[in-house]
Amino acid sequence: MIKSFISKVFGRGAKQAAHPSKPVVYGPDKHHIRKEHISRGARKTCEELQRAGHTAFVVGGAVRDLLLGMRPKDFDVATSAHPDEVRSLFRRSRIIGRRFQIVHVMWGAETVEVSTYRAHFTKEAEEERQDEHGRVLSDNVFGTQAEDAVRRDFTVNALFYDPVKEEVWDFQHGVKDLVARKLVMIGDPATRYREDPVRMLRAARLSAKLGLAIEPRTAAPIRELRHLLENVPQARLFEEILKMLLSGNAVACVQRLRELELHHGLLPLLDDSLEDPATGPFAMAALQATDERLRADKPVSPAFLLAALLWGRVERRWHELEEKGQPSTPSLHSAMHDALDAQRESLAIPRRFDATMKELWLLQPRFLQRGGTRPFRLLEHPRFRAAYDFFELRAQAGNAPLEAAQWWAQFQDASGEARERMLHPDDGTKKKRRRRRGARRREEGGSPEEVAPGADE
Repeated sequence: MIKSFISKVFGRGAKQAAHPSKPVVYGPDKHHIRKEHISRGARKTCEELQRAGHTAFVVGGAVRDLLLGMRPKDFDVATSAHPDEVRSLFRRSRIIGRRFQIVHVMWGAETVEVSTYRAHFTKEAEEERQDEHGRVLSDNVFGTQAEDAVRRDFTVNALFYDPVKEEVWDFQHGVKDLVARKLVMIGDPATRYREDPVRMLRAARLSAKLGLAIEPRTAAPIRELRHLLENVPQARLFEEILKMLLSGNAVACVQRLRELELHHGLLPLLDDSLEDPATGPFAMAALQATDERLRADKPVSPAFLLAALLWGRVERRWHELEEKGQPSTPSLHSAMHDALDAQRESLAIPRRFDATMKELWLLQPRFLQRGGTRPFRLLEHPRFRAAYDFFELRAQAGNAPLEAAQWWAQFQDASGEARERMLHPDDGTKKKRRRRRGARRREEGGSPEEVAPGADE
């Protein structure tokens, strides 16, 4: 349906480019994007820049998504104005970045990211611009709008929209590729992956999110060059992985990663958790639940999802230590640390997520304790709701007793008296009572005076 609509709209009447530096320009009668579809901040930013004599367009993913009938989350602006010129036009703005500066323009709660057109290649020496694997380390020279389009990764991301004239400018035939439902790399794919290996992950994410097939020539070098991801800083890799997991299409993204064999070594949780018959269904259920919440515009917790994807590794190690005779709770603590340490060897999960993940894991055994005062104490725990959701997902996936999850669903909503009736016999481990020193001495034959000094007084 979307394909036929785009074909109908863009198939005729566009001004064809005679030269790569000249875009195909689609007027407002040739597409359905209107200025009202653009956020207020991005629209006003473009208007002010154009009023000052600069060119300014909404660029990239926002234009692509609007053409596909999707609602963008962010609106970025590209302009011919240099950062200092942008900064001088907007009172509430700030320049960020050292080597390549961009400007954040604030409109109320909205922040619009404004970048100056950039050239694909720099004037720096080759050895300073690239590492030994071909990864670009510096790409910081301003350029023309056409050069900025060439610099971008995929043709569908090299689209510009002018909210003043309501025109779509297409330098790289991105509209044509949207019609064909394919993802195409700008330039030679192998070279572009060497420049930035993260583009391989981005290809998987965008193709899954947008329902686009990766063009064969674009997909061909991925398996051969996937090892280059090892050279990318871990923080940047994690950022891209998190985008996948929180894209609203996590299940499709993971499946695409596995098709391209990109998951191995990146995330142990994707290497083995999804393939483990004991915990794989739970991991997939967590991905599906996250997708559903995002599509319903509900908040999600990255820590919750990461905890779910690493649970298989934690649980296996926990039971291994128990089988060796170690007590259950210390075993669980050790298993948690082992899982996180192993994960950080390949892709570091930021430590800001650790506390939440550990709490979710530590609370899981407590859902099996349904006697005495323990259920009441668990209800009062600040992480109870998230931990219960975690346990319920496990139960639905066959990783925890379904009967226990159903009991907790009823217990939460029951009245005080009903809760008392629902309690199981308190079969929890009893703490050993410490014998009084005097009692031990009596057993050892101690004198009355030794047993209770001052008893005659």
